[in-house]
Amino acid sequence: MRIPSFAVLCTLLTGAISSQAQAGNLDVLMQQVFPTAEATYIGYESIEREDIPASADVDRKYLVVDFRFKGTLPSTQQLQAKVHKVCMTLFRDRQLMQSLSNSGYDMVSVAFDRQSQFDCL
Repeated sequence: MRIPSFAVLCTLLTGAISSQAQAGNLDVLMQQVFPTAEATYIGYESIEREDIPASADVDRKYLVVDFRFKGTLPSTQQLQAKVHKVCMTLFRDRQLMQSLSNSGYDMVSVAFDRQSQFDCL
């Protein structure tokens, strides 16, 4: 009986450490996307839509990475380039993307203000 209990404890501990490592890796990665004079990474938020059935083809769980620009927002074309830069930075980290996928995330979005967010496709 002790071996299965130990195995369960190890599995739970590994999962907790993995989640912490994932969050730490995400924070480190996002802090490096823009020079601090251009935009500041302020964190991420996990959103899970409980009102959508798990069997639906609609995204239920997604991650929003949040940045704030110094001064005014860039033009629409420049903003699209910034979103692309964030998304590509995430996509290039295959280990992080696999970890997010394994954790049930369907999508990642980028926000630069409180009014709007842009999806990484």
